[in-house]
Amino acid sequence: MPQADKTLSVHNAAKPLSGRRVVVTRARGQAGALAERVENLGGEVIEFPTIDIQAPENFDDFDAAVAKIETYDWLIFTSVNGVEPFLSRLRYGGKNSSVVAHLKVGAIGPETAKRLEAAGIRCCLIPQRYQAEGILDAVSPESMRGRRVLIPRAAEAREILPETLRQWGAVVDVVVAYRTVVPSSDARPLAALLKQGKVDVITFTSSSTVKNFVRLFEGRGLGEIAAGSAIACIGPITAESVEQLGGRVDITAKEFTIAGLVSALVEHFDRSIE
Repeated sequence: MPQADKTLSVHNAAKPLSGRRVVVTRARGQAGALAERVENLGGEVIEFPTIDIQAPENFDDFDAAVAKIETYDWLIFTSVNGVEPFLSRLRYGGKNSSVVAHLKVGAIGPETAKRLEAAGIRCCLIPQRYQAEGILDAVSPESMRGRRVLIPRAAEAREILPETLRQWGAVVDVVVAYRTVVPSSDARPLAALLKQGKVDVITFTSSSTVKNFVRLFEGRGLGEIAAGSAIACIGPITAESVEQLGGRVDITAKEFTIAGLVSALVEHFDRSIE
């Protein structure tokens, strides 16, 4: 083998995900960050989008909330996907990010906060746990009583945040910023790879990715679909969805971010070769 080829081979072998085939189930427009990290660590990415993000059927409630944005005390984003629709409806209403300067703004995690801050909206709350329960841990019933809260989010989402805030005495408006739908993906090529044992790990970054993955495989149990491939989840809520749909979770990120998920993959495969 030429010296240059030897060097390249050694370099690739030294990468912690070298030779690993990783299924990425994020929406096509959002898969890049995870795919790039996996590939930089030597892994081979198989993109299998299970989510398509679309606009809601109408923006009537959203626009009504934006029209009275000055009356709110809190603005809380539970996904980065809610940020762009919010900015778009602000512009549609003839407003800009300066109108929320008086609000306390919460973001479910650093990715969401980064997108908001790029638009000139400063976040005062990023929970330690990047989930609804983390937001609730970061505030108190006393601080939320009587406060007006706006939550732009997906059409289908967990109710724990708005319901708990209402129980605490807050006035909460939930508006639909986007819908997640099942894309028209052909599962047969991936099914063949899974059956042949040619997939090392399937990654899930939300409960929606899990549920839609199963739908694309015509509702079969997740354990049967995975056929021995490892299943990796971005956090415990996603992991719970995996288990409810018949799968076994092998890898759960300690930090509920893309970076945390990749770190968990590396740690898992490091252990597997010890």
